[in-house]
Amino acid sequence: MAIGGDLERPLAGALVLGIGNLLWADEGFGVRAVESFHAAYELPEVVELLDGGTQGMNLLEPVVSHAAVLVFDAIDFGLPPGTLRVLRDREVPAWAGTKMSLHQQSFQELLAVADLQGRFPPKLTLIGVQPERLSDFGGSLSESVRERLPVAVELAAEELASWGYPPRTRRAPAPPLNAEALALPAYEAGRPAESEACRIGDARLLNRRRDLESR
Repeated sequence: MAIGGDLERPLAGALVLGIGNLLWADEGFGVRAVESFHAAYELPEVVELLDGGTQGMNLLEPVVSHAAVLVFDAIDFGLPPGTLRVLRDREVPAWAGTKMSLHQQSFQELLAVADLQGRFPPKLTLIGVQPERLSDFGGSLSESVRERLPVAVELAAEELASWGYPPRTRRAPAPPLNAEALALPAYEAGRPAESEACRIGDARLLNRRRDLESR
């Protein structure tokens, strides 16, 4: 029996969602993928494009309110770095002893709640990449992951077309999806040198540890 949820409300069209944390290197794949998709394609009015960042369960309503959901994410498959995987519908586990998603509140947990509510997306596709580098605070995508962006974008375009929402190739530059400072070129250009900024964790914690060890 479904628990909660407005089962009578009609569903919107499709949602293209990128999730991840730009501050931790390959964890930002989902966001960079949705940015790349936005730069390459125009979408029908019934398709929503969303940078979900690290919003966790706040993404529940956007996900369950659409008839078809396509997600970009960095996923731990235990495969060689840069490997892309496409999972569809119930291939994307809502219940699992081991998390695939790298986020504290994983997309799997969101799907589990949607399932309990009887609102699991009728169509769901996850395009995931195996990360190479995560513990690089302020870092950008590794080369093995970055080079998979065009492939991930084309897979997404093909999936949307198969759902009846064919995207159109852009003929003019796309409007910004995020703040200019977060765009890939500006983000990479603005990164401090390693000698000036901590890259493997919280500097406050590391400085405290250094002080203790020096006593």
